[in-house]
Amino acid sequence: MDGFSPEIWQSLRLTIELASVTTVILLIVGTPLAWWLARSKSLWAEAVATIIALPLVLPPTVLGFYLLALLGPNGPVGLLAALWGGRTLAFTFAGLVVGSVLSALPLVVQPIRNAFAAIGDRPLEIAATLRASPLYAFFTVAVPLALPGL
Repeated sequence: MDGFSPEIWQSLRLTIELASVTTVILLIVGTPLAWWLARSKSLWAEAVATIIALPLVLPPTVLGFYLLALLGPNGPVGLLAALWGGRTLAFTFAGLVVGSVLSALPLVVQPIRNAFAAIGDRPLEIAATLRASPLYAFFTVAVPLALPGL
């Protein structure tokens, strides 16, 4: 263990922190988004699903360029940050998190969406007849049934 340089440990620590933060954010954001996409009858649902799937079809360099343009000092997010006295998100840990979340979002949302869609309406209808609130039915019926997809 003493043979590793401090840079390796620093890189390993950064990788673990980034993976942990990204995973938590993806579960917090991706699960409700997948639920909405699986249950919604709105035309907006497919438009949102298409936008979420864009990182799968865009080359990583194009996605990275768009993120730099968006998060950089001359981009909309950079200009908003400057108004509040903040720095740009480009080349920061927060920027890494944003890039990681956006690039991994379709890989998280699609399987969870399919798991929620596979449940069907019947278990939730039964929960509703037993006077379960939608939130209670989500956590006690939908999530356990979709757990293999999660």
